[in-house]
Amino acid sequence: MSGYATEPWSDFAVAVVGAAAALTGLLFVAVSLNIERILAIATLTGRSGSTLTLFVIPLVVGVLVLVPDQPPTALGIELILAGAAAGAGLLWINRPANRGQVETQLSWLLLRFGTSVTISAALVLAGATVLVGWGGGLYWIAPAVIVAFLGGLMTVWVLLVEIRR
Repeated sequence: MSGYATEPWSDFAVAVVGAAAALTGLLFVAVSLNIERILAIATLTGRSGSTLTLFVIPLVVGVLVLVPDQPPTALGIELILAGAAAGAGLLWINRPANRGQVETQLSWLLLRFGTSVTISAALVLAGATVLVGWGGGLYWIAPAVIVAFLGGLMTVWVLLVEIRR
């Protein structure tokens, strides 16, 4: 399978888009069930927004890969822009001032800051390597998607279960 042609990646992209849509629905259920508690704790509104962003990033990336007959240059630029936008948005939402009192510094660093940087870097690398034609190409999308889904699922767990403790 080539990391530089989108056609072989179409099944992967369709699966990612479907999973992202389903997980976004799960997030809305979690927020709906616990809206009073989420609104009462200021840091949880930001975490909810961060989680929505974590699920939208793979959705957007999957759609970009599925655009038919897209030139590699266009896809590379789009992935770089998506990575930069994702990183800027996530780092702003997850800035240290938005860290909850219960959340430890290490937890924030690994789960929120680390997730933000990893996703952004992987997407920028995917775009850059698609542009130059070597270095991994679309294979860099897989870690970005996995980290986004796992990071989002951890917060959904907090919004569904931990918030009730």
